[in-house]
Amino acid sequence: MIPFLNLRAQWEAIKDEALPAAERVLASAQYVLGPEVAAFENEFAALCGVAHGIGVNTGTSSLHLALLAAGVGPGDEVITVPHTFVATVAAILYAGARPVFVDVEPGRLTMDPALVAQAVTPRTKALLPVHLYGQTADMDPLLALAQAHGLTVIEDACQAHGAAYKGRPAGSLGAMACFSFYPGKNLGACGEGGMVVTDDAALAEKLRMLRDWGAKKRYHHEVLGYNYRMDGIQGAMLRIKLKRLPAWNDTRRAHAALYGRCLAEAGVTIPWQAPDCRHAFHLYVVRHPKRDALQARLQEAGVQTGLHYPVPVHLQPGYAGLGYGPGDFPASEAAAREVLSLPMCPFLTPDQVREVAGQVARITRELDA
Repeated sequence: MIPFLNLRAQWEAIKDEALPAAERVLASAQYVLGPEVAAFENEFAALCGVAHGIGVNTGTSSLHLALLAAGVGPGDEVITVPHTFVATVAAILYAGARPVFVDVEPGRLTMDPALVAQAVTPRTKALLPVHLYGQTADMDPLLALAQAHGLTVIEDACQAHGAAYKGRPAGSLGAMACFSFYPGKNLGACGEGGMVVTDDAALAEKLRMLRDWGAKKRYHHEVLGYNYRMDGIQGAMLRIKLKRLPAWNDTRRAHAALYGRCLAEAGVTIPWQAPDCRHAFHLYVVRHPKRDALQARLQEAGVQTGLHYPVPVHLQPGYAGLGYGPGDFPASEAAAREVLSLPMCPFLTPDQVREVAGQVARITRELDA
């Protein structure tokens, strides 16, 4: 079986450094926040080209706190997309606001800037574009529109560690950016973790209070806050992995290039890459009209795959109360029917990439015959 993701191989690559680091944290008794988290915050913020990083317990928490720090609350609207993981939308609801969807661009599969202006109302407070699969949204037109309407832009960069847009790192484009360190991400914790990054010192101070019960000083709570703190061990593990992230991302890009060459005539639509962006290839997502059959046949052939995402958020039963229905966002709905994520991680070998591509080509020929 060719695995979709090989976290065991990743552990083997870091364990000689990771085990002593974990022991140092345990011996220090700095289990929550502490020096390892503080150091990681600084190092990851530097990667994103900003001044401040605020480590939290999950990517979802990072989205929630960024919205709160932006002043989003009941009565407000936040524009985002339905082709994303549900956490993007859930965080808006957690803040008491209403998610307003616009469709994605059919090729890039990120927020379509041409559709945003017509979705803005007097209640719109923020834009929440999603950098999907490792590629940023088309940010310049979104930033210009936000400036014209006085809106806060928050990047959902949970899949974009090390990506860039026109030479600017993901994380440096909006007022704040949110990252997830779920284990399967390009930079993943040994458990859960997340971070908000920003260049704004006032926002950073507010975020640090919000993640720690609303307190600047222990037992002195200035605002309603949350227990969203990052664990010390996760900070230590993420520092070790962060040093390897550039090389790991380079390997992902090399795998993606090899996939592209091998799949050029394979009967699937390969990922579109914006020429002015640096793709981090969190996922390598192809499209085929008989996606479910292709996935089943690949599984039989010993190739694990994933679906990101088979049902857009506006058609999820848990989000029916938003009032959308089938046909409202055709590009997102078409993607949900067709996308298939092939194995992608730094620990794949080129031969495995070629084997996967060969199986895809063989199966699509049979499906299309």
